Amino acid sequence: MVHCPYCDAPFDLLVDLSGGDQQTWEDCPHCCAPIQVRIAVSSVDGDLEELTLGRDDEVL
Repeated sequence: MVHCPYCDAPFDLLVDLSGGDQQTWEDCPHCCAPIQVRIAVSSVDGDLEELTLGRDDEVL
């Protein structure tokens, strides 16, 4: 469960770790605002190291 950086509404975010580190965009299912999603995956075991959400005008 994550929270939208705009409206703070909680929502589930499905993350595919098989692609390694990624940066993508998702729209908030509540307010439809564009959210930057940055995913850091461990190169050792393939587990999620960090998940960062930000507004579209933030630099992640």
